[in-house]
Amino acid sequence: MARLAEYIHGSGLMARILRSASWITVGYGAGQALRLASNLILTRILFPEAFGLMALVTMVTIGLALFSDLGIFPAISQSKRGDDPDFLNTAWTLQIIRGVVLFALTWVLAGPIADFYDEPLLASYLPVAGLSLLILGLQPTRVATAQRHLAVGRVTALDLTSQVIGLAVMIALAWATRSVFALVLGTVIQALVLLILNHAFLPGEHNRLRWDRSAVTELFGFGKWIFLSTAFFFFTTQGDKAVLGKYLHLDLLGIYNIGYFLASFPIALGITLAHRMLIPIYRERPPRESPENFRKLARMRHVATSGLVTMLALLAFGGPWLVGQLYDDRYLLAGGIVTLIAAVKMIQAVGVTYDNAALAAGDSRQYFVFNATRATLQVGFLLIGVTTFGLVGAIVGFGLALICAHPVLIWLARSHHVWDPRHDLLWFGVVLVLSAAAIWMNFDAIRPMIGA
Repeated sequence: MARLAEYIHGSGLMARILRSASWITVGYGAGQALRLASNLILTRILFPEAFGLMALVTMVTIGLALFSDLGIFPAISQSKRGDDPDFLNTAWTLQIIRGVVLFALTWVLAGPIADFYDEPLLASYLPVAGLSLLILGLQPTRVATAQRHLAVGRVTALDLTSQVIGLAVMIALAWATRSVFALVLGTVIQALVLLILNHAFLPGEHNRLRWDRSAVTELFGFGKWIFLSTAFFFFTTQGDKAVLGKYLHLDLLGIYNIGYFLASFPIALGITLAHRMLIPIYRERPPRESPENFRKLARMRHVATSGLVTMLALLAFGGPWLVGQLYDDRYLLAGGIVTLIAAVKMIQAVGVTYDNAALAAGDSRQYFVFNATRATLQVGFLLIGVTTFGLVGAIVGFGLALICAHPVLIWLARSHHVWDPRHDLLWFGVVLVLSAAAIWMNFDAIRPMIGA
């Protein structure tokens, strides 16, 4: 315990890793707890179709953000100029321009998207939701600087504060209006509160408009592959909503979205931890530099994978029970969805620590190749699955896509000397056994979804 306390309070890399991991885990866990609490309240105020409609709104806004991502935060984290004011201010200027363009696009695309999904309300809700993209462009680069130096305590606290305020406003509006508009406006208010808090309380110099040509060249040089990667990453994270929104009725889409939310939070935590922490770690302790660095990262990888697989296994086995305890009978179908999604996400957990090695080395090209491959496979298997076997087929398609994409992830990991074959062999075996057992035990909860 004394040694642990020394590690945590020190100034070395291990101390910063432990402090950052603790803050990110606590912050993400608290954020998910807040979302769950608000979700339980909102499901009793609103109706399943409301969550289906909000899933489509969120899918569009996230899609616009991902299809235009320049990788500014990862660029700041890995660049040698990451603390240069000219570099930071130029990055902030580019971010503002992007936010304005995205806000304009929500107005332009609102009508066509509403027609495609045959949901007229989308035409009025999307421009309002687009305000959050405009606000996102104004966020200070001090957030990225804190992540660069693994000093995320205050960032996490401010983010949690904004979530509390935003969710409270959302619930109050839902109670008053009984409308999906409460969910849309609540997300905008949360983004605005976070912007105000970050500008007011994060340490460091305030950003100013700046255009440094060398910084622009570096940002676009790094960001061109990030741009393409995140465009494909949209299909990885939101492709299910985009496709299922066309094939499922809004009430079933809303139930699916609730099940996905419950089942995916462990892997989302793992991705958040990996993205915010592994780039600085890989940058400061490159695995190819020494066998000792590789061994330390291998131990860290086993710990991360075991934690993620354990949490996902608990959800896979207990999904139907959990949904039955938390939600009313309108949402019981989400129990089987939790089991299937958690089983699929266990496959993803095995490789979650690999891809950031490419970004840490400035190799955004290989990062793009992996994301493009995974997204293409996922959409392809998703379409085949949903048209052939309904919702269950779509979810199984996710799992097949992740398995088929793993060899590309191995190629990336080997290129940067981070692949650990013993780790993968061990944990794929564990995942296979746990997934099969959870599906067999909860098959009665899954059966009603077959053909849905």
